[in-house]
Amino acid sequence: MGHPRGWGTPDIVCVQIVRMGIPRRSTVRGRWIAAKRKVREYAMVVRALADTSHPVLVQIIPTRYCNLSCAYCNEYDKVSEPVPLEEMYRRIDALGRLGTAMIGISGGEPLTHPQLDDIIRRMRKTGAIAGMITNGFLLNEERILRLNAAGLDHMQISIDNLEPDEVSKKSLKTLDKRLEMLAEFAEFHVNINSVVGGGIRNPNDALVIGKRALELGFESTIGIIHDGDGQLKPLLPEEAQVFHAMTHRKKTNYAQFDKFQEAIAQARPNNWRCRAGSRYLYVCEDGLVHYCSQQRGYPAVPVAEYTRADVKREFVTAKSCAPHCTIGCVHRISYIDHWRAPQTRMVAPGGQELVRIQGSSLP
Repeated sequence: MGHPRGWGTPDIVCVQIVRMGIPRRSTVRGRWIAAKRKVREYAMVVRALADTSHPVLVQIIPTRYCNLSCAYCNEYDKVSEPVPLEEMYRRIDALGRLGTAMIGISGGEPLTHPQLDDIIRRMRKTGAIAGMITNGFLLNEERILRLNAAGLDHMQISIDNLEPDEVSKKSLKTLDKRLEMLAEFAEFHVNINSVVGGGIRNPNDALVIGKRALELGFESTIGIIHDGDGQLKPLLPEEAQVFHAMTHRKKTNYAQFDKFQEAIAQARPNNWRCRAGSRYLYVCEDGLVHYCSQQRGYPAVPVAEYTRADVKREFVTAKSCAPHCTIGCVHRISYIDHWRAPQTRMVAPGGQELVRIQGSSLP
């Protein structure tokens, strides 16, 4: 029996199969998209270094609802409705007027929002780099292709363990097939973040997860997480060993600015200038600007009313919670300006530090 029309000889059949399996990011189109993304990122850094009057990263919440219930997480619920699309447009446009360089969608679980693709398109329309943090459970081939078409630039998935347990269902076992789909179909940059601390049972899982991420061609990073009460304890010796093994791996993008985690691992305060409220904003599902996910309630100004004057004021405002802060994205974005503009004002968000380090025996 002959070969199907268009396939030809057995050798050509093999070539066709190989071509079908080439990851999209390795095609000419995929490499072109990656190159353009890199140019936009370099331009963002140059602009950030030249001008301090605009936010570099804003995380915005389109829904507080999440399909999972991780024990350490205090950033979700099971009842919230998604923010209406027109309202998301207004908030994103307000961020555009502030000159925001990157907008990251978080939650809750962003993929539960029925109009997420339209939200991403609006983000890109402002000129911002578009990112998303997701648990990955709702990904499939069709969903990944839609994210490509919408213009997503970056995706981060946090995987907590190899097997699901009572602390977290975000395991490599449940997500690996979805990671393989991402490796084959995604045209956007993917980072897999493994974790230690926060009650994660086996810290060595992070090494296996990181190795798998690299095998699939993704970025691999590690984070230290607090427990469900927002508390952080020093890493145990085994956790610290895994943490150091992961942090010594080669990293790109903003993942390489992770030196702050060394002090966190040892329960020591960090000496740095937090630029939350200025270079970094957190916009909750109610459309209010907060310093970060762990300081919701301050300054709590509607994003449509937030101005460049607010951005400039918060740039020189120190936050009392900064020495023990665990919010990696704020640290990394603030690193851009670590060398300039000493902070001349001081605030104590909410009157207390919401994230504290406990149990340290270190001097």
